[in-house]
Amino acid sequence: MRLLGIKGEDLAARFLMKKGYKVVDRNFKTPIGEIDIVAKDGEFLVFVEVKTRCSDAFGHPFEAVDARKREKLRKVALYYLKNRWKKDAPSRFDVLSIRAENGKDEIEHIIDAFE
Repeated sequence: MRLLGIKGEDLAARFLMKKGYKVVDRNFKTPIGEIDIVAKDGEFLVFVEVKTRCSDAFGHPFEAVDARKREKLRKVALYYLKNRWKKDAPSRFDVLSIRAENGKDEIEHIIDAFE
């Protein structure tokens, strides 16, 4: 993983913890893909995709989470629920967009982003 991505995921984890989320897993890898962060928000198990960019030259970070990426994340989340969590819990997908420009980090959080 590139340094910018690592920095972004670290910022995202801290941001979520400040909001009261409990991070339970990071960089969960499966044969079909990876989930950046898995966290608990109250009763919800939240699968978090983090997109970090230095600029909007290639579009807003959220735009990288297209229909194909969402479907892949759904499959990885199902794998996680069946093989790792093994408990009943409502779940959702959040997306965090981080723009790191000119030494300033801007974080945007979309809760329940796939609905």
